[in-house]
Amino acid sequence: MKIIAIVLVCLSTIFYCNAQPVKIHGRLSVDETRIVDQYNQPVVLNGMSFGWSCFHPRFYTALAVRWLHRDWKCNVVRAAMGVEPDKGYIKDSATSKRLMRVVIEGAITEGIYVIIDWHSHNINLKEAKEFFKEMATTYGSYPNIIYEIFNEPDAETWPEVKKYSTEIISTIRAIDPNNIILVGSPHWDQDVNLPAEDPISGYKNLMYSLHFYAGTHKKNLRDRADEAIAKGLPIFVSESAGMQATGNGPIDYDEWNKWIKWMDTKQISWITWSVSDKDETCSVLKNSASDFGDWSKDDLKESGIKTREILREKASKNK
Repeated sequence: MKIIAIVLVCLSTIFYCNAQPVKIHGRLSVDETRIVDQYNQPVVLNGMSFGWSCFHPRFYTALAVRWLHRDWKCNVVRAAMGVEPDKGYIKDSATSKRLMRVVIEGAITEGIYVIIDWHSHNINLKEAKEFFKEMATTYGSYPNIIYEIFNEPDAETWPEVKKYSTEIISTIRAIDPNNIILVGSPHWDQDVNLPAEDPISGYKNLMYSLHFYAGTHKKNLRDRADEAIAKGLPIFVSESAGMQATGNGPIDYDEWNKWIKWMDTKQISWITWSVSDKDETCSVLKNSASDFGDWSKDDLKESGIKTREILREKASKNK
């Protein structure tokens, strides 16, 4: 009986290790327009973004990360650190970094990938360089890490975003030469045509963020992205959902499914917004949801139920 018990423990340990994406794929890189793993095989990441850290800190827990991995089957999570608002990085950097560390280290423990997201709509060069220098120094040796250096530029021009991004990339690359960096583009990550015409050069493993909300963004944005990809631009959908861009309104299932199919066809990784309980359509949790995962169907809003179904279906197909 002891031998059987030992064998079962060993088998469960092997299964658990195999269920950890980072143990399977290792450090990721960019090959033309695709993400590939340490064996140069294509990898697609699918997961959830936490809401703004300054507005929804209660979900920034290691157990929430664990639940998103083990129950929702996320192979990546995104930690969205608010920058300018009250309780954000500029006004309270210690709390902001503590929340980020919890999610980052939770993802490392779970063996999934994690996006360190500078969640701002404005250029804060000094503060961003300071933050990403610390993040790269602390976590750059881990293959789990992806940096998102500018969440959604709004009114900034591409030359302004490019100049800022190049400085942040240089700061990171001085410490971490390999992990993927996501670069934003103007108009809330809609104008991917601009970096496609004038990409950042001199650095490897860069991708460009595209954000969509299916109730607002439709075929025209997919066509723009297709043209950018055709020009060699690697795209990562680091924020998306099924309703309007305001985060509210009904879910447009038809258009959302078109986006999912399009991303599948292009082997584009995507993240859904967001793990929070705000009174809006895009927040996937109700107020009843625990800080620590273990969410029942009754704890999920419509978007949460749908997103969980999609993530679990993709995970089962990728076994």
